[in-house]
Amino acid sequence: MGNLGSKSEETQAFPIDTKFKLPSPLPSWPPGEGFANGIIDLGGLEVCQITSFNKIWSTSDQDGSDDTNVTFFEPSPIPDGFSMLGCYCQSNDSPLFGWVLAGKDVSGQTLADPVDYTLVWSRNDSFYVWLPTPPEGYKSVGYIVTNLPEKPSPDRIRCVRVDLTDELEADALLWSSNDVNVHGTRPKVRGREAQGVSVGTFLISKDGDDVSLSSLSCLKNNNFTNLTSYMPNLDQIDALIQEYSPRFYFHPKEAYLIASTKWYFENGVQLYHTGDESNPIPVEPTGSNLPQGGSNDGTYWFDLPVDETERERVKKGDLKSGEAYVHVKPMLGATFTDLAIWVFYPFNGTATAKLGLVDIPLGGIGEHIGDWEHVTLRVSNFNGLLYRVYFAQHSGGVWVDTTSLEFLNASNNFAAYPSLNGHATYPVPGLVLQGTDVAGIRNDTAKSDNFFDVKGRYSIMAAEYITDVIEQPWVNFSRKWGPKINYDIGTEIERLQKSVSIGSSISSLLTLIPRLFSSEDGPTGPKMKVEWNGDERLIDE
Repeated sequence: MGNLGSKSEETQAFPIDTKFKLPSPLPSWPPGEGFANGIIDLGGLEVCQITSFNKIWSTSDQDGSDDTNVTFFEPSPIPDGFSMLGCYCQSNDSPLFGWVLAGKDVSGQTLADPVDYTLVWSRNDSFYVWLPTPPEGYKSVGYIVTNLPEKPSPDRIRCVRVDLTDELEADALLWSSNDVNVHGTRPKVRGREAQGVSVGTFLISKDGDDVSLSSLSCLKNNNFTNLTSYMPNLDQIDALIQEYSPRFYFHPKEAYLIASTKWYFENGVQLYHTGDESNPIPVEPTGSNLPQGGSNDGTYWFDLPVDETERERVKKGDLKSGEAYVHVKPMLGATFTDLAIWVFYPFNGTATAKLGLVDIPLGGIGEHIGDWEHVTLRVSNFNGLLYRVYFAQHSGGVWVDTTSLEFLNASNNFAAYPSLNGHATYPVPGLVLQGTDVAGIRNDTAKSDNFFDVKGRYSIMAAEYITDVIEQPWVNFSRKWGPKINYDIGTEIERLQKSVSIGSSISSLLTLIPRLFSSEDGPTGPKMKVEWNGDERLIDE
């Protein structure tokens, strides 16, 4: 298979990233029931993903610049029998790699022509954005864009019957000007059991204008109980992981590496119970003697061996035993599959502050026992293409489009960089500061000879729609994977004040430290995270 490959003539105006190749032909997946067959039936409305476009207009056409602008596209060609549901908009700072859905009525009356159009926005007498006016019982799910002031023909676009639609919300800001904002769109309710389907279209809004949100809808999958019809089976999941999974490059100075849960349990980790702290018990390799279910009520927790030598050894992990644990779940109404790839670190190391040009280790601040981290692959169930990757970073994370990943050699596997000691994961090496450019907590990443290829050692932790996947007992342990540690923040702040003199920079850092590190709990396991059932959390959310 070629590395993610080529551009059509319609995309040549866009910067071409030589690291990114759109597969041609598309990867070939093992046989299954309906995954990657090109069409998904939402319940009488079939949809397909259109990935080729005709350019209609770009904001750069008016000012000549390109890096902060966007281009509006019409999907083309649309397969016979299918109709356009909306047009597409993308930033000009990356290669064209988008999609919108087209629809086909297979049960009667799921689609209808608009009865009129409303002009939403125009620019320079050369570009027009039109909102279809749906007939009663139908909703619009996208705009149509043109170069002409005349209203489009009613048969250019279709509206969707209301029971096949759901509420949407604005996604990331794509472009803004004095009079208008352009956002992506996504279903308002997203998660493993949510039925909202993204159409791939955009949203035009004006300052203080909430009407735009109510004027468009996303789609809804009313065929959601039949997940095996379009989700990948076990053979296809393995093929996806072999094709797309990351290599984790650990920092050259990283002392605290990953380990398998089995190694962790077999190397002296013990289970503690409130009221009986003096009698901890060893944990079985699969966690078979762990309490199951319940909530994180603080009554149980893990801790490292009491012997100091053994304790320090277990903290360092065991890369040779390292294993990735994959949770496979439907997203965006099961039109996409999320492969959440989790890794476990026995220990999270101390934080380091940066004040100007000075680096200051923060004593024990930031240390905690047990550290679960993850990246998530978002794969289209229409064709099996990887469209985005989520990198978890502390209490949030970022989505990165496939076009911006660092691919390995001639493959579609990509690099991921856990930060030194803290293990937040980043798409590129370097330094990221929590705080400001002058004062903050360091997140350092770099390549080294210590790395972990997920495709070489992984297991399916959970896939609720596949009955053959049995969750190990440790997955359903709902308590902490380490004890709570309270830091003497006052002592550390006093030490910093005595050792550093950088004016106002120290003040901003001293404000940041208590907020981030007043105490550290061992984490709960992956199944207890909001991401297990919900969508991934962004840093700003």
